[in-house]
Amino acid sequence: MVSSLQGQTESVARPLLHFRLLQDAPQTTQFNKLRKRVNRLTQQAISDFSMLRDSRRWLVCLSGGKDSWAMLGILMDLKQRGELPVDILACNLDQGQPGFPANTIPDFLTKADIPHRIEYRDTYSVVTEKVPAGQTYCALCSRLRRGNLYRIAREEGCDAVVLGHHREDILETFFLNLFHGGHLAAMPPKLLNDEGDLTVLRPLSYCAEEDLGKYSAALKFPIIPCDLCGSQDGLQRKVIKQMLDKMEAEAPGRKETMLRALAHIKPGHMLDRDLFDFAKIVSKETL
Repeated sequence: MVSSLQGQTESVARPLLHFRLLQDAPQTTQFNKLRKRVNRLTQQAISDFSMLRDSRRWLVCLSGGKDSWAMLGILMDLKQRGELPVDILACNLDQGQPGFPANTIPDFLTKADIPHRIEYRDTYSVVTEKVPAGQTYCALCSRLRRGNLYRIAREEGCDAVVLGHHREDILETFFLNLFHGGHLAAMPPKLLNDEGDLTVLRPLSYCAEEDLGKYSAALKFPIIPCDLCGSQDGLQRKVIKQMLDKMEAEAPGRKETMLRALAHIKPGHMLDRDLFDFAKIVSKETL
């Protein structure tokens, strides 16, 4: 049973003997194609960004949304197939949001024999106290959540914190930074934390949000909405999302092209003098 006391945890880390997360997967051609596609794209991201290098134990962060459930399903599927040689510990951080169904995630994970840790930390009260009325909670909430996940990873002997951000998250972040931040940056598939002892991994970086939604729905994962706190994600991100969806509808494949562009940057064709030494460019006549 999950405790509601501040700082108390429930940790379940028994060996994975009977994997049942996908036992009720639809036996249809459509789902099998979807399953192969998301598995292949996840494997590709793991390989492209060397996510397995010096990594033995992953803390897979599970918010209860469609993306994190899909991530857990895909990673456990790869693990059972012998294609992901790491230990996996699913982790849900209950942040004390009003109406959060505290038993939904642990009950499901226990039934599926997934090693997991559930922790209660009332960061919601901190956020509502610190953030002025009318402003979104998301930024501060995210920072507090990340700090707790780093701590849990260390306590559990994990060397990586694994997040469920997907292709659309990366593209939306890129355009938010372009339009509103004045710099070119997205979500890196792999990064090292400031302390240098943990990597943050995003193995779904190549996966489409639509595919992950279909995957989670097909497997009937218990989806928990992300708006229980009453806060909405920034309107700017929603506008970017609508823009990208419109572009994709008008020109199918546009999102995939943009994602490829983020992986093929030509520093000499940009304006960043720290990335490219423009002073070394001289005409033959001056030599």
